[in-house]
Order: sequence, then C-alpha cells, then structure tokens
Amino acid sequence: MAEILVTPQSAPLDTSLEIKVVGLEPDAVTTVRATTGDRASEAVFRADERGVVDLTRHAPVEGDYDGVDPMGLFWSMTPTGDEPGPALVEVDGVGKVEVERLRVPRGLRRTEVTENGLVGVLFEPDDGEVHPGVIVLGGSEGGLHEDDAALLARYGFAALALAYFGVDGVPDDLVDIPLEYFGTAITYLGDRRIGVVGGSRGGELALLVGATFPQVNAVVSVVGSGVVTQGIGPGTRLLEKLGFEAASWTREGRPLPYLPYTIPDALRRRIVDGDPVPLKLAFDLTDGIPEDAEIPVERVNGGVLLLSSGRDQSWPCVELSAVAERRLAEHDHPFPYEHVVYPEAGHLIAGPPHRPTTDLLVPGPGVLFEMGGSPGATAAARADAWRRAIEFLSGQLGT
Repeated sequence: MAEILVTPQSAPLDTSLEIKVVGLEPDAVTTVRATTGDRASEAVFRADERGVVDLTRHAPVEGDYDGVDPMGLFWSMTPTGDEPGPALVEVDGVGKVEVERLRVPRGLRRTEVTENGLVGVLFEPDDGEVHPGVIVLGGSEGGLHEDDAALLARYGFAALALAYFGVDGVPDDLVDIPLEYFGTAITYLGDRRIGVVGGSRGGELALLVGATFPQVNAVVSVVGSGVVTQGIGPGTRLLEKLGFEAASWTREGRPLPYLPYTIPDALRRRIVDGDPVPLKLAFDLTDGIPEDAEIPVERVNGGVLLLSSGRDQSWPCVELSAVAERRLAEHDHPFPYEHVVYPEAGHLIAGPPHRPTTDLLVPGPGVLFEMGGSPGATAAARADAWRRAIEFLSGQLGT
C-alpha cells in the first residue's frame, strides 16, 4: 500500500524536508502537491524501479519547478485565492500528510522590548546562557521581522527584531531616522558580541550602524548598499514619495548626505501607463556616487558579508554593495569580508529560505514593483544566503 513519508514532520520553517512516496508500482506516474490553503504547487514524478518517489533524489517530469530540489514544492507555491490553512503534502490516490513548519522554533524565549523608546522583539534560547546578540533590520517595507529573528535565534543568538519605521512607536516613514536609536538597541543588548543583519534598505542600515558603533563585531548586508540613499517620504503614490527630498538617517541631529533619486522618462512612463515598475531606474549611477554618501565601512570593528543579486530590479545592489567592497579592500580591512553575487537571483533573497519566491511583482504605492530574477534562482540564492549568514555570524561572534 502506497504511503507518504515526510521527515521531519514538525520542524522550523528554514529546515529542508525529506519527502518520499513509497509503495507505488515501478514507473508509476504520480502527482505530488503541497498547499498552505492560500498557496499551492504541484509536480508530476515517475516512480523508480522500487516504486519510490524521493524528492531529494528525483526531478519532476513536469510541474511547478525543475530539477532535483527537496523544497521545490514549497518555494514554487503560487496564490490560490483561498484562506490560509495547515501545510499539507498530498498525493493522488495515496492521501495527505500535515506538516508543521514552525515560524518560532521550540526552546526560545520571546521578550517584547520597549525600553528607552525601542520597538522590538527579542528571541533567545531559553537555556539561561548569555548568547551573542544580533540586531535584525527590515527594509523599505518597515515593521518588525519577528520570523527572521526567531529562526536566527535557534542557532545560538539573542536575535532582536528591531523596528525603525512603519509601526506604532517609531516614525511612519523612512525619513530622518536617528542613528542614536540603534545605539540604544546596542546598549540594550549589553556586554556581549553583537552583529547586525539587514536586507535591502536594512542592508544599507546594517553597514551604517556597523560603521558608526564600535560595539558591532559583524555585519551582514543582503541586497544592500554601501551608499546612503535618499529617504522614503510620505504619500500614497510613488512619484510623491520619490519626490520628497529628505535624508533617511541623521546623526547628532544632522541629516547624512545621500544619493538622491532620479525620475527618468522611462520610470515616469511606466508609472503613468500602469506598467510594472523596476525601481532600479530611480538610481542613476552614471555620473558617479557622491563621496560623502559612501558609508565608511572600513570602520566596522569586525567582519562584513555582502550578499547581492545580479538581477535585482528593486535597486542596483551589486554596484551599491561593490562600493563597500572597494572601501574594505582599499583600507586593507583587518577582519574577514566577502561580496557574494547570485547572478540570476532577484531582490527577494533576504531572510529564511523555503518560502515562496514566485511573486515577481509586489504591490507598491499605486504601482506594482518588479523584483527581478527567476523563482528558482532566487530560492536557491535565499537558501545559500541564509546558510552563509548563519555561518558568518557564528564565526565572527563565537556561537
């Protein structure tokens, strides 16, 4: 009798699963589906001579992803229009298995952080030990990245998801955010080795925080920037937000110099016509980058890991991160540093892996933004970037 085997059946979200169907007829063709209610995917497999379909060894003959990929059914999910539900693996004529994919791993302690004006959530192993601290920063979407911090904490970190705009208690917009706020977060984490990790605008900020505060011993910038860029102002339309001339960050009450947005005809035309928008068009590097907008990353008191996507349509992260790489090389940075580029990946490689990467267009202020890259390349890059970030932070901070 055929049976579905999923190992482990309950595991943190970033854990790769082993999915097998056993007891089939040799060479039988069967469809394997994965669903979370609101999203689903499927792929058709041919059983081997033992009557086994093994997603860790077998590629689908057709379906929503190509090649051998144990988690292909999960990153290739697309919206169904239904309500969210439990994660299920289903096989025609065999049955279904519920899979528990934990956003908050077991064995962690969660603490809401509100001291001294901070807005954050701290996750740490509930073992009574003092663990290295990692500040987790989101990007231009704002808010708190609790899932990222929780999953990071299971590797032996005290991970602080820190909001800096876009939720109650912090500014509404990415404008004039004081760097001193992040110094307060560093002070909150106390006398321990500290890292900072951020994606997109959070990657820019991670480098800036590392260059500003000597207590920081490691920085991971994912699709980030070694250049300070213009703030994201108020408004409900993209042109309105881009046209708001203001700094993103301040120090001692003074705005930091920044690379301003440009609005070329190609960008304006796409917005007016209602076409998908590659926001990368708003960053014009042809005349060079103002030197005073470059982040002095050579001041980081520890290692620096830069992770970039070659087909990022949100902004030119490869070129912007290359500025940081150049400065580190020019100053013979005494700590480890590396710039890894994933040539075919799009913007959405930050954070834990195995989540859907099929949303190549995402809603923006009155527009749809292009993310770039292919779903498969982006999924592979996200998994590798997560692995590299954990290994790097562990090495630099001593977990």
